[in-house]
Amino acid sequence: MSRIGLKDVNIPAGVTVSQNGNSVTVKGPKGELTREFAEEITMNVKDNVVSFTRENDSDKALHGTTRANFNNMVIGVTEGYKKTMTLVGVGYRAQMQGKKLVLNVGYSHPVEMEAPAGIAVEVPSTTSIVVSGISKQEVGQFAAEIRSVRAPEPYKGKGIRYEDEVVRRKEGKTGK
Repeated sequence: MSRIGLKDVNIPAGVTVSQNGNSVTVKGPKGELTREFAEEITMNVKDNVVSFTRENDSDKALHGTTRANFNNMVIGVTEGYKKTMTLVGVGYRAQMQGKKLVLNVGYSHPVEMEAPAGIAVEVPSTTSIVVSGISKQEVGQFAAEIRSVRAPEPYKGKGIRYEDEVVRRKEGKTGK
């Protein structure tokens, strides 16, 4: 039995949910998100509570995934999502030039990245980056693209990492 799929999603005040076939649109104070859901899962809206049902047990994983994706949409349009990243390394720094994020992370050239539509990037200090938006998937994807520019290495720990990420350090070579 899908435990997550059986949980109901409460719709907060100020959020509207509209359904057109498999397409679901959620509007809230921060914006609007639209997503296509699978036909095998049925969405029921009653008195600001949304529940999901499935016809057969072969769709258990899809049942839980659909409910979780819808819940992420509701949280996104009410609170939004944010990922904080830190740069670790001598001379590693980030700055905003207009709408471009410019990273100096040990290469012979600065790396420029432009945020996709709907994603806001802030640089509160030269060694931290904040990626925010209403779509959990898009915020996570852009943060992963930033991290992939210089992923943390295990010997000195240098690189771009998430704020809560723990980098396992390895011991270096030992000389005789």
